[in-house]
Amino acid sequence: MGNVVVVGSQWGDEGKGKIVDWLSSRADVVVRFQGGHNAGHTLVVDGTTYKLSLLPSGIVRGSKMSVIGNGVVIDPWALKSEIKRIRDQGVHIGPDALLISDTASLILPIHGELDAIRENRADGVKIGTTRRGIGPAYEDKVARRAIRVCDLADESHLRERVDNLLHHHNALRIGLGHDAVDAAQLTQKLLDIAPSVLQFAGPVWHHLDEASRAEKKILFEGAQGAMLDIDHGTYPFVTSSNTIAGQAAAGSGMGPRALNYVLGITKAYTTRVGEGPFPTELHDEIGQRLGERGHEFGTVTGRQRRCGWFDAVMVRQAIITGGIDGIALTKLDVLDGLAELKICTGYKLNGKIIRRFPAGMSNQAAVTPIYETMPGWSGSTQGARSWAELPAEAVKYVRRLEEATGCPVAVLSTSPEREDVILIRDPFKG
Repeated sequence: MGNVVVVGSQWGDEGKGKIVDWLSSRADVVVRFQGGHNAGHTLVVDGTTYKLSLLPSGIVRGSKMSVIGNGVVIDPWALKSEIKRIRDQGVHIGPDALLISDTASLILPIHGELDAIRENRADGVKIGTTRRGIGPAYEDKVARRAIRVCDLADESHLRERVDNLLHHHNALRIGLGHDAVDAAQLTQKLLDIAPSVLQFAGPVWHHLDEASRAEKKILFEGAQGAMLDIDHGTYPFVTSSNTIAGQAAAGSGMGPRALNYVLGITKAYTTRVGEGPFPTELHDEIGQRLGERGHEFGTVTGRQRRCGWFDAVMVRQAIITGGIDGIALTKLDVLDGLAELKICTGYKLNGKIIRRFPAGMSNQAAVTPIYETMPGWSGSTQGARSWAELPAEAVKYVRRLEEATGCPVAVLSTSPEREDVILIRDPFKG
C-alpha cells in the first residue's frame, strides 16, 4: 500500500474535494501542501454539505489526522473562522485532528489589501485573483520577509519581523497612494490571534516521517489545477504556487520517494474561473447548460465559471508535467442528455497544427481548437456505481478520453455524493 497525491489536471474546480474525501476512508493522514484559502472544496456527506477552503478535506472524516503543510500560506483569521464554522456543523477539530506546520507563512490583512489594489489598476489589467492575499504572501515568503507560524510564539522576535515586513510594504503602499500600516497595531492583531493557531502548530515533516515509518497511508491534497501552476500553467493568469504533484514533497517536508501514485482529478468537460486563455470555451447555450447543470460557481468567491468542451491537449500536457498515473473523471453526469459531444485533440496556430499548449501569451490567445465529435447519450449516468449502469455511449466517451490523454481512468465519479463512484483501480494499491 502506498501514498497518493491528488492534483487537478485542468484549471482547478475539478471536484478534488469529493475525491479526496472518498479516498480518505483508505488513508490515515490527509495533507494540504500548497495554496491558501483561495481554493474551495465542497463535500456532500450523508446529505450535509461542507464547504472547505483551507482545512484539508479529510477533516470531516473522524479518526483521520489532517495536516496543513509548510507549502501552504495561512490566513489565521480565515482559519479560525473556518474551524468555527465546521465545528458548528458537528465536526471535531482539535490538536489531535489538525496539525499545522510551524514553518508555514502567514497571510496578513496587508496582503489582501495589496491584492485588491493591484486588481483595481487604472489601466484595467488584472489577473483575476480571489483578492485574498495569496500572491503577495508568497512574494514575501520568497523575499524572506514573511511572518511564519513559529514567529507567533516569540513576541519580541515577532515585533522585529513585522518592522522588517512593513519596511517594504509601507514604502509600496505610500508609492501607490495608500496609507502606511501601523506596526504596533498589526503586531497586536497577530498576538491576539496567535493562540488560535499555535495550539495546532508543530513540525509537520517530523510527524509525517513518523507516520511513514509506521506504514500509515498518506493522502496529499492539492489545490487549484495544473494549468494554474506558476511554472507550467497559463502564465501570468496562474496562481502563486506550484500546483503539480512534485510540490507535495516540498510542501510537506517529505522526500519524493513518499509520492507513490499521482491521481489527476479531471472534469468530463472544462471550466475556468477568472481571466486568461480558454481555447474550448463555449459562449452559447451549451456552455450555459454545462454551467447550470454542473453548478459551476466558485466555492470561495461565488464567481461563475467559464465552461467549454473537454481539452485533451491541455490534460495530456498536465499528465506529463505532473507525473499523473491515473485519472479520476468527475461530473460525467453533467453531460447527460446532450446529443453530441466534442473533444479537443489539437490546436491550429498560425496555420499549423500543434499538439501542445504554447507558452507565450499571444500564442495561447491565438490557438483555435481542433475537435472530434462523438454521439452523446439520452440515458442517465447520475449515481452509477458500475460500468453496467452506464449508457454505452458514455462508456465510449470515457474510453476515448483515455486514448486522447494517454492516461487510464482509475476512478469515475457520477454525482457529488461521496459513494457515487466507479472504482477501476485503487490508487492506494498502485
